[in-house]
Amino acid sequence: MEGLTVPADFSGVISVDRAGEPSFRRAYGAADRAAAIPNRADTRFAIASGAKGFVAVAVASLVEAGALRLDTTARSLLGADLPLIADDVTVGQLLAHRSGIGDYLDEDADGYEVTDYVLSEPVHRLDRTDAFLPMLDGRPTVFPAGARFSYCNGGYLVLALLLERAGGVPFHDAVAERVFAPAGMSDTAYLRSDELPANTATGYLHADGLRSNVLHLPVRGNGDGGAYSTVADISTFWRALFAGAMVSPGFVADLVRPHTEKAYRDFGYGLGFWLRPDGRVQLEGSDAGVSFRSAHDPDTSTTWTVVSNWSDGAWPVAREVIA
Repeated sequence: MEGLTVPADFSGVISVDRAGEPSFRRAYGAADRAAAIPNRADTRFAIASGAKGFVAVAVASLVEAGALRLDTTARSLLGADLPLIADDVTVGQLLAHRSGIGDYLDEDADGYEVTDYVLSEPVHRLDRTDAFLPMLDGRPTVFPAGARFSYCNGGYLVLALLLERAGGVPFHDAVAERVFAPAGMSDTAYLRSDELPANTATGYLHADGLRSNVLHLPVRGNGDGGAYSTVADISTFWRALFAGAMVSPGFVADLVRPHTEKAYRDFGYGLGFWLRPDGRVQLEGSDAGVSFRSAHDPDTSTTWTVVSNWSDGAWPVAREVIA
């Protein structure tokens, strides 16, 4: 891309696809700093909350299968679990971040840094959905269900529980069956961070040094984020979504319409997707050792993606590439 300025400390991949064909795709930096293994255009990266879009589509698929409704209450499937979640909180409100439930992570708290240790449970235990229950429990309601938008990671972990209980399939398998397989995302999965396969980037806390994020995040991602993917698979996801490969075009329209007009500055929010003021749809993820942004224009089938394997690596480049 002409005139693109890439910082010297950028480590990751920049990709621009038009109708599925890459017009620009380039890798920078190291996937493994200690072993001096470079990133490649097809390297798998963690995408943090970028995976919330996958969860939303998996839930939508289950709704279309008749096993769930957007107005299904969380309580009807949770039973005695998480008793502080109000009885009237619905699946749709959880998807839209309008549930009002208490969250395990307050990203707006004074002094919060993405590299903080924020998990109250030992990370090695967080490898399946029900393991997150102790971390979600005891969180008082913040506001009445449906009253307003408040970004809530815990809400998407609750959705993972509901997805399992309504569909009878473990969360990771459900997303693979309902999203990754029909979309053709062969290089996307919820990998364990303690056994990453070849050609997968290690997440680093800072621009230099060897300190990784392995003690900061669940050993295996779940409803609120943590899938690993490639820029090619992200482009495939966008095209499959708007082609109706996973859920019907009518339901896709509901996922990407504003359920909150101004959720953050001029950005609206649908069900699992950020809605840019220029009409593009966006997924974004930020974690210790992870920074990711992908925007898609459904009118031109153009996708812009920037992903990095250190905490703040993607943001200067994304501001230029996805202006």
